[in-house]
Amino acid sequence: MTFEASLAETLRTFQELTTIRPAINRAGDLMLATLQRGGKLLICGNGGSAAEAAHFATELVGRYAKTRRSLPAIALSSDGSLLSCIGNDFGYEQVFARQVAGLAQKGDLLVVLTSSGNSGNVIAALHEAKRLGLESVAFLGRSGGQARGLATCDLIIPGESGAAAQEAHLFLIHHFCERIDGAFPQ
Repeated sequence: MTFEASLAETLRTFQELTTIRPAINRAGDLMLATLQRGGKLLICGNGGSAAEAAHFATELVGRYAKTRRSLPAIALSSDGSLLSCIGNDFGYEQVFARQVAGLAQKGDLLVVLTSSGNSGNVIAALHEAKRLGLESVAFLGRSGGQARGLATCDLIIPGESGAAAQEAHLFLIHHFCERIDGAFPQ
């Protein structure tokens, strides 16, 4: 794909985000309500989505655009020792679900990122969250895949490009960080 074609596809994806604005607002409401009541965000994804999960947690625990109190967020993909332990003992599909089972408390929110919507370990985490009575937000791409409908709120990025979906996921993470920054005093 040429630079121009790739840029056009990404721009088209970003412009189409307006079609999912109600879901974007709902996801932001869920995140904000969770943090305001003292709950934490448990965030996970694979590969590039794991990097975005860590990025999101970093912006919340550290800071985004302004100095405010630290907010509770954990990237479930960041502890290599824990991932290899769970993967070895329970199978790779359980690396996030097992952490949700052990770390989640009532009032927490699971946030998952998958550009395909078909990551078995993300789907298992969504099922575990539902079993525990937790709400969840799913950043999805490519029509949502098998994860579609498993979360409290789906953010299904329009289009078929996994790369453009990941770029839109990062844009939305920053949008949510702006909203969260505005809700918490310095």
